[in-house]
Amino acid sequence: MRGLAVRMETAAHEPVRADTRQSLGELGERIAARYLVESGARILDRNWRRMEGELDLVVHDADGVLVGVEVKTRRGLGFGPPIEAVTYAKQARLRRLIGLWLCDHDDVDAVDVRLDVIGVLIQPGEPVRLRHVTGIGS
Repeated sequence: MRGLAVRMETAAHEPVRADTRQSLGELGERIAARYLVESGARILDRNWRRMEGELDLVVHDADGVLVGVEVKTRRGLGFGPPIEAVTYAKQARLRRLIGLWLCDHDDVDAVDVRLDVIGVLIQPGEPVRLRHVTGIGS
């Protein structure tokens, strides 16, 4: 896996209104997916579920790397930045899940495999803030 890299982006995408926790998460995933596609990635799967957990997004990035993406969305920083919610235990679960995804999709070619996290901060009256951390749990 590659080394850790962080990119900060500010996105002024669609109007942001999320009334429930679930719709907030779905909005964050839509914003993250749009950002990834605009960065040259191709989305292979969304909300892939197994008994062991869920992968929010699975993409091929512009370099042909298969990437499992965890998206964390928050309305504020009271509990810290969104990406801090991805603990070491969560990273270990994501590593197992991307392996299971690969077993289920043996027709997918990838030059490498990586796990990323995208934090989306949606605050009223502010532009959406997105933070993309690549190569978590390496």
